[in-house]
Amino acid sequence: MSKPTRKRAAAPSQHRYPREARLNQSLRQVIAEALVEIDDEALDLVTITSIDVDAEMNRAIVFFDSLRGEQGDAEILECLTRYRARLQSTVARQIRSKKTPILEFRPDEVIRAAERIDRILRENPSPAMHDAVADETADDETADDDASTNGEA
Repeated sequence: MSKPTRKRAAAPSQHRYPREARLNQSLRQVIAEALVEIDDEALDLVTITSIDVDAEMNRAIVFFDSLRGEQGDAEILECLTRYRARLQSTVARQIRSKKTPILEFRPDEVIRAAERIDRILRENPSPAMHDAVADETADDETADDDASTNGEA
């Protein structure tokens, strides 16, 4: 009679966050460093903001932002596409993985949307915000008046 086979217990993970998140962070770092080494003026003001690798590691979407904003996107996309093979080769050499995902580049719309919202809020404060600022200003003026009457100015 043969012994019953026992499944080996899975080794506890020594990592605090999932594999995909670690891979995304590693790819972001490798690609950002590789961009610094590429001597192309179109990439001087480009920042890799995040990377999203699919579960099968077939594709990685590389999100970027630039100080040139939306006006520079076309030139940056063209340049990143031109260097895609070089960047993938760098990733393959530096990341210990069986597969190297195909890189796809996109502007980071999340950052731009947040900037637009911030700009709108600064230009058109809500009435409640306006009242809070007015109350705060009035409190500051009262404190200044109290200080000046006490000779503390």
